[in-house]
Amino acid sequence: MPDGFYETSRALSEYLLFHYGKPDEVLPWDFGPTDALDYPVRCVTECVDTSRIPDDARALDLGCAVGRSTFELARHCTEVIGIDLSESFIHTANQMQKDGQLSYQFAVEGELGQATVAEVPSDLNLTRVRFEQGDATFLRDGLGQFDVILMANLIDRLPCPADCLRQMSGLIVAGGQLIITTPCTWLEEYTPRTEWLGGSQAQTLDALREILSPDFILDAERNLPFLIREHARKYQWSVAQATRWIRLAPTG
Repeated sequence: MPDGFYETSRALSEYLLFHYGKPDEVLPWDFGPTDALDYPVRCVTECVDTSRIPDDARALDLGCAVGRSTFELARHCTEVIGIDLSESFIHTANQMQKDGQLSYQFAVEGELGQATVAEVPSDLNLTRVRFEQGDATFLRDGLGQFDVILMANLIDRLPCPADCLRQMSGLIVAGGQLIITTPCTWLEEYTPRTEWLGGSQAQTLDALREILSPDFILDAERNLPFLIREHARKYQWSVAQATRWIRLAPTG
């Protein structure tokens, strides 16, 4: 499994740009898929139903990478925990919380890079956020329950996504929201074929319905484009399937 990629300087640079890059840094052309920019922010603004969020809400950003969605959740929730397996990503997210910014370089061509600064919006309350390293499939005890859980582009990078999802009913309060976004890129480098949720016997959404029922009901579905820049002339353009699930009240 290529877990080591997420600890490399290349991955850190790409994800800092993906999470915090300015539009003209990510896409330095007067053409291109501009609707695919700011994906970590749009995972919150376009997928979370803020009208359902109560006062003093708690949120969990599972697979938070370098933390932009985690910070965005803090606009609506008084406590937000970001968890990621990558030590490098969590270290960087903690730096962003502490200083509000971080200098880094992103790739232009070959060994050429461009210096820039990743910045957290100044109007966010960073004291609401904390980050910790952890395994999404084996979450630690004592996390408590949440009003919102975001899993952005996570499930198709887990060795056993079904086990991760089965934890969700115990982590979300009745009426709470589970947001799952995924490009459904099932690869054996990350997930054994026998553990794929889609791409073999059924599509991913069918498997999500089976695993999350009867504790959740599908509330909304949308297509969410995103753009990852590798260098100035090479990009990954993808369309995530974004779904919002509502935790039903326990029976019995």
